[in-house]
Amino acid sequence: MSPASPPYPEVDLHRLTVDEAIPKLEQFLYEAYCAGITAVRVNHGKGTGALRASVRAWLPKQESVKSFRTGMPWEGGDGVTIVELAE
Repeated sequence: MSPASPPYPEVDLHRLTVDEAIPKLEQFLYEAYCAGITAVRVNHGKGTGALRASVRAWLPKQESVKSFRTGMPWEGGDGVTIVELAE
């Protein structure tokens, strides 16, 4: 059997600074929204939590974002944020 595909399209922001990560995330969300994707996974890692905090502070300001939540343990837990996009 082949491994199952991830349940969400994903962007990996590991090892990026906030200044590098936010533009990458903005472009990713724009492309996902335009493609009609309803949910995405933002992989920011756990680390110090600075990137996670910045991503989660930035998300509510985006018109394309309907809601977001911390990943469940099987999705990556605190190391990921699951974003539901507006329709």
